[in-house]
Amino acid sequence: MRLRYAPVRRANRHVIPTIEQVIAAIPSWADRIVTFEQVPAGLTNQNYRVEVDGTPVFVRIPGAATELLAVDRGNELGNTRAAAVAGVAPRVLHVLPEWDVFVLEWLPARTMSNDAFAATGMPGRIAETLRGLHTGPRFRDDFDMFRLSERYLALVDERGIPIPAGYREHMNLIPRIEAALSVHPLPAVPCHNDLLAENYLDDGERLWIVDYEYSGNNDPTFELGNTCQELGFDDGQVRELCAAYFGDASPAMLARMHLQMIMSDVGWTLWAAIQARISTIDYDFWGWAEERWARATAKLDGPDFEEWLKAVQA
Repeated sequence: MRLRYAPVRRANRHVIPTIEQVIAAIPSWADRIVTFEQVPAGLTNQNYRVEVDGTPVFVRIPGAATELLAVDRGNELGNTRAAAVAGVAPRVLHVLPEWDVFVLEWLPARTMSNDAFAATGMPGRIAETLRGLHTGPRFRDDFDMFRLSERYLALVDERGIPIPAGYREHMNLIPRIEAALSVHPLPAVPCHNDLLAENYLDDGERLWIVDYEYSGNNDPTFELGNTCQELGFDDGQVRELCAAYFGDASPAMLARMHLQMIMSDVGWTLWAAIQARISTIDYDFWGWAEERWARATAKLDGPDFEEWLKAVQA
């Protein structure tokens, strides 16, 4: 679709704009030839590839009620800019604060998948990109999955949102994980915290990371564990990523990663259950919640859980 727009007055952030309204609200695009197409990706927002006089950019329009999911758009924007300075994220080109919309440079890279990450050498490439992010400018806010899970559970109770069977019966184990990880804490570093395969892009030379909605300073082993969990890594790949990042796959660091893999699923299970209630996106969020919780309980009830708790405290 080819459009020419002149600037218009923008609405407020409580209204989800159309892509046509967003295009019309960017003064430098006035009277230029603009085309757009929706990018079929993302579980929260609407994403578009827009070409302005033939130059592509990426436009992100936030989804409805994302504040219930603890998304702070100011934190996201600042952290996206910080990650761009670190060299692992695209640059922010335009911001429409009234709608929390922003425009990013378009990266000539493929969106990754779990199958793509099964290739040889991928853990090493992931570790290189994560080290770049983690040694970059500090993020605005901190991220703590223990506190976020409590916030999500309070929302679930307040709104009567169903969650997978057995969730509450396992909650007595979560303080044990937090206590064990607190014995020898690692310095918090800038983390993405939500590393689905699709949040990585590969330009053939390096990996980029996009979508900083849940970013914040955090224990790096949460980042590593979350990545392993999202990508479906087996024990060998978990060990390979640990060694690539830390230089050695020690029992203590491996145990931290496994416990953080559990916490990743503990928190995002509730996220998916909430999305099943509030999201307007056509996606089986409830099925995703059940899948994640099944993965968490397999580890919580598994034979290695007690050993991981001991190893991180050793």
